[in-house]
Amino acid sequence: MSSLALAVVLSLVSAVAYAAGAIMQEHVAASTSARPYAPLHHAAWWVAVALNGFGAVLHVAALAYGPLSLVQPLGALTIVFALPMAALFVRRRAGAAAWRGAIITTAGLAGLLALTGTSASQSLDGGQRGLLAGATFGGVALLFLVAQTVNRPIIRSVLLAAAAGVAFGIASVFTKTVAVDWTWSAPLDQWPSLVAIAVLACGGLLLSQSSYHGAGLAAPLATVTVVNPVVAAAVGLTMFGETFRYGVLGTVFALAFGAVAAGGLILLTTERIKATSTAAEALAQAEPAAQIRASESAPSRQTARHSEPRVHHADGTPRPSDRRVLSSDAGSAGPEVGEGIDVGPVSGPCTHFEMQMRP
Repeated sequence: MSSLALAVVLSLVSAVAYAAGAIMQEHVAASTSARPYAPLHHAAWWVAVALNGFGAVLHVAALAYGPLSLVQPLGALTIVFALPMAALFVRRRAGAAAWRGAIITTAGLAGLLALTGTSASQSLDGGQRGLLAGATFGGVALLFLVAQTVNRPIIRSVLLAAAAGVAFGIASVFTKTVAVDWTWSAPLDQWPSLVAIAVLACGGLLLSQSSYHGAGLAAPLATVTVVNPVVAAAVGLTMFGETFRYGVLGTVFALAFGAVAAGGLILLTTERIKATSTAAEALAQAEPAAQIRASESAPSRQTARHSEPRVHHADGTPRPSDRRVLSSDAGSAGPEVGEGIDVGPVSGPCTHFEMQMRP
């Protein structure tokens, strides 16, 4: 098997592992809303971490055997695998709009990155790596802070997913750099890049976990799937000397495919917003109906209480065991007798007294 074919196989299996991990993350996010970033007590979350780790190892191996412009587009197949896997294993069916959006996004992304030209394996020097790391951490932090100020869950989730996509994309860039420069005789020379990869990978995992809260699977996963390779391809074009194929015509087609991918992402997000709005409207309509039913049943209970019979002795005096309150027929606001205690027999006629029961 050639190195290119091996890179393709590793990328496909990596996409399946990432899709399974995303499904597990979304399932954990739906059941553990109290811990949006790292529900460490949930065993399923650790399964998702293991699946993402397995996918990352395969992705690193694919980058070692194939070019960045090939391996990163194949990562877009994650969302293609995720939708049928979610419908099959967790019975979470996506709507027709989500399917169309996923297909359009993947097609646009594949066309965009298919036009990215390849070049000889290059690396980044120390200054370029420091600049790239600083810009990445600043951009991820900015997206995270903006997401915390947004009230709409779907927009917040997309922003967090975009931050995760940036982290994953730049982690792939550093991984490619380490793969090019790695030598077994001096492995410690790559420790700054290895630290950056670890921080970006862990940060991307936590951000993607949080992005599934309130937005389901389709929109956050589509955002990560688009942002990740686009960021990596942008770095490849600007810092690795890669170019679009076919010159100006290739650049025009690349921009068109980028617009197609963006349209698919908007379709995915819009479908989720409509589903969330429909659920909220149904809940809002159910609450007034429940209040009306409660108010209608209240008078009947009040009538039942007032219709209880008044119990007297044969001589007209109340029973001592009944905690009743005596008041005058005139309805005066005078002091009440025997409130809250047992009332004993009253001497003399009781024609001017009646029994009143406290509800």
